[in-house]
Amino acid sequence: MTISRLSLKALAIAVVVATLAGATLLLARPQPIESAVLGTDWECTQTAFVLTTCAPRVQQAIPAAETSRKEAIRPTRG
Repeated sequence: MTISRLSLKALAIAVVVATLAGATLLLARPQPIESAVLGTDWECTQTAFVLTTCAPRVQQAIPAAETSRKEAIRPTRG
């Protein structure tokens, strides 16, 4: 069985492209960072060492089941 030089070259190029794509995805994923300027009420992430986005931290929410349960149970007369 003979393998041509072209197919080995194509396989090598495919492996290199896949490796570069994987490295790019690892470096581009958002990383949490601290912002001393904004304080602890803000949550910031940095993507690919370039793009930084910040948003207010989400406060602990009360589950909807707890609020609807209080409204659903009403005392009966009797």
